[in-house]
Amino acid sequence: MDLDATDRRILNVLQKNGRITNAELSDTVNLSASACHRRVQRLEEEGYIAAYVALLDPRRLGRPTTVFVEITLQGQADDLLDAFEREVARIPDILECHLMAGSADYLLKIVAQDTEDFARIHRQYLSRLPGVAQMQSSFALRMVVKTTALSV
Repeated sequence: MDLDATDRRILNVLQKNGRITNAELSDTVNLSASACHRRVQRLEEEGYIAAYVALLDPRRLGRPTTVFVEITLQGQADDLLDAFEREVARIPDILECHLMAGSADYLLKIVAQDTEDFARIHRQYLSRLPGVAQMQSSFALRMVVKTTALSV
């Protein structure tokens, strides 16, 4: 299905405020409440809206330290990649794990309390991941841009 201008307006509003009521949303996008509700349901069913979530502030939760970890594996065999991905998915402090093209095989985004907490995460989890040949960690100094909104 192609998105029309109204669908795009709905998606833009919902990305900024997922808790908006249907009545407020319908007013904002100039639709009747029932037509707006049907469109949102269709966008959910067709997978344009993947989920509704609460975005938590890591600083308020005592995890102000963001670390990006580049991991290079010993090889590219499917069983090695599968084993790595299975184990990395079990680490609670990892927010994201991406299979990469480039110098590293994977890029992890990790939140920690501080450098000591990251050392614990490294000892307890990262150093035990299967097939790791090389690991390089970079600490974020300051967040410059952060958004979850996609351009629609």
